[in-house]
Amino acid sequence: MDHHYDVLIIGAGLSGIGMACRLALACPGKRVGIVERRRAIGGTWDLFRYPGVRSDSDMFTFGFGFRPWNELKVLADGPSIRQYVADTAREFGIGDQVLFGLQALRAEWSSGERRWTVHARHDDGSARVFTCRFLVGATGYYDYDRGHVPDFPGRADFTGRFVHPQHWPEDLDWTGKRVVVIGSGATAITLVPALAERAAHVTMLQRSPGYIFSVPSRDAISAVLLRFLPAKIVYGLARRRNILLQRVLYKSAMRWPARVKAVLLGAVRRQLGNAPIDDFTPAYAPWTQRLCIVPDADLFKAMRAGRASVVTDEVAGFEGRTIRLASGKLLEADIVISATGFNLQALGGMRIEVDGVPRDPGKTLTYKGVLLDGIPNLAVLFGYINASWTLKVDLAAQYICRLLNHMDKRGATVATPHAPEDEALDVCILDQLRAGYVARGESTMPRQGRNGPWRVSHRYEWDRRTLLEEPLDDPALVLS
Repeated sequence: MDHHYDVLIIGAGLSGIGMACRLALACPGKRVGIVERRRAIGGTWDLFRYPGVRSDSDMFTFGFGFRPWNELKVLADGPSIRQYVADTAREFGIGDQVLFGLQALRAEWSSGERRWTVHARHDDGSARVFTCRFLVGATGYYDYDRGHVPDFPGRADFTGRFVHPQHWPEDLDWTGKRVVVIGSGATAITLVPALAERAAHVTMLQRSPGYIFSVPSRDAISAVLLRFLPAKIVYGLARRRNILLQRVLYKSAMRWPARVKAVLLGAVRRQLGNAPIDDFTPAYAPWTQRLCIVPDADLFKAMRAGRASVVTDEVAGFEGRTIRLASGKLLEADIVISATGFNLQALGGMRIEVDGVPRDPGKTLTYKGVLLDGIPNLAVLFGYINASWTLKVDLAAQYICRLLNHMDKRGATVATPHAPEDEALDVCILDQLRAGYVARGESTMPRQGRNGPWRVSHRYEWDRRTLLEEPLDDPALVLS
């Protein structure tokens, strides 16, 4: 065995580093290790290198609760976020716990030994084996190896450059080029204004519109308060304020979808002036898919300047450097960027076995959105679909620390949730989100149940009470 740990974390991104820091704060006596397949801390923010990459949530809530984001920039760029995660790891002494270049392939639980054995492959090709008492999956929810590219008709006939943002080539030069970005999600609306600064023209080709909302890039309220109050208080207030605003917006969208839709479209109309807003009028209600945020209306500014445009249509085929659309229209393109999403993947593709029996996360209920039914000493960190990812991950990390300390007090070494036989529903933990990537890969995600701890709420106030305040003793969670 290479190493034995009390807690082994898979992934050194925002979730994994946050988990390790919470353990350092609440469980300082635990021996903690982090297995990371890449050669750097940062996870998604180390992987994504496309132009303009940034957070799609405000940084006051996207940052760690125990180490607030202390800048006035609301939507931070990728390098800033990557540096923030690395600085956090350094401040809490987490960097030395990370084992780089290791992909976890298989985890095996032994009830006799009461521990996990994790088999990993180093990027030099060698095999490594680790053991731990408690295993935490902090790998996010999509496949790092390949982004989703639809089977576009005639794609092989395109003679220009075809790129997926998840695998951005360092040698790509779009200066003076005609660029078509296929997609309408957060990646597409980030790419278009960034590319438009140098491209001849950028066209966002979308199959259907999504909701786009502009926010100031700088927090003016906090800037004023900093003149009178200490920074710690100001940024703490900003975090609480934005959590409240997120919840109010989401609840309003669920209760009064027509009114919220009118408000969102009214804001778009003000940005576009006399131009039609058909390309920004979704057919679905707000927040059944994630709301896309742009800083300082940068997308609309690029459109008003004539550097960018939006077309709602479908790809019918490629020929040379021309995209033929379903409507019969033609788009000229030197570069096509397929910002068409990603592929869902649980636990980074790691296989799970319990006493020699394979367990499929896609067929397993979650307990309080953190543990998995019938699988001992395993936690999986999933964030929110209707708010900042980190808000939920941080609550889950604190719950895991509470549980580990509770187990120590009780003299228990194993914690296993057990769901009633009729509890399961055939819906995954992301079922409230009607995005294309969820429809494609929902079978790979853990399930949820009808009631109580088996139901995923996506409600911050409910999760805060459930994970941080409710008693840990529960007939559904067996400690042994």
